[in-house]
Amino acid sequence: MSASAFHQRFKAITTMSPLQYQKALRLHEARRLMLFQRMDANEACQRVGYLSPSQFSREYGRYFGRAPVKDVTQLRAEGWAPSDSER
Repeated sequence: MSASAFHQRFKAITTMSPLQYQKALRLHEARRLMLFQRMDANEACQRVGYLSPSQFSREYGRYFGRAPVKDVTQLRAEGWAPSDSER
């Protein structure tokens, strides 16, 4: 299969390009690490392969609509992860 055929098929199935899909996976994993492993944003961004914390923050904000720290704080307040008092 050619690269262009692969990209077309992949996008038809996932509605994203392979690069967009990879970025989404990395951002979701970083979010999971911050929520459940209590990692800070810098550590999570490095763990998922970002070299630049500022690039990670920009992409995270574009994808989830909030900066990483604000997003995780809001998710914890909404009960998506155990709060400090529940640990």
